[in-house]
Amino acid sequence: MRELSLHILDVVENGITAGGNCIWIEVEEARQKNQLKIVIRDNGSGMPVEKLENINDPFITSRTTRRVGLGLSLLAAAAERCEGTLRVDSEPGKGTAIEATFRFNHIDRAPLGDMAATITTLIMGNPGIDFVYSHRIDGKEFSLDTREIRTEMEDLSLSDPVVIHHLTRSIRSALKELASNEGVS
Repeated sequence: MRELSLHILDVVENGITAGGNCIWIEVEEARQKNQLKIVIRDNGSGMPVEKLENINDPFITSRTTRRVGLGLSLLAAAAERCEGTLRVDSEPGKGTAIEATFRFNHIDRAPLGDMAATITTLIMGNPGIDFVYSHRIDGKEFSLDTREIRTEMEDLSLSDPVVIHHLTRSIRSALKELASNEGVS
């Protein structure tokens, strides 16, 4: 995949398919430490033991619709290519946590991509799912929690195009501010 945000989209969709109704997405850009870390957690059904034991094998999948599960193996390869790692913790009935690390300035690291579009696509496409997104750049943080947004909005749906447009612009603006070292808290 050309952008890491597409890996995030894929992993999150897997968590939703596994029955997760709340997904936590954390991105940490620690430029001083030369590290990019992506953590995705869900409260779904967890992963089967055979998948956990063969996480880098694209031909082991829990899906019944196709026999290839490239998502995690591609993310693992992307991380390893950039002197990083992929760690997966999963417990049946309790969900899965995936942590991918990358050397931030590695020449082969794919760009993070459009996180605003990724997050709002997930929100719009999965109106019954809660998303908690946090993004840190050198210690400064932006966070978004759809549970909080739902309580603040009275008559609007999170899948309303006006709401999605506003969220997309807000996320882009906040991330631009974080990256410029001005930060928000």
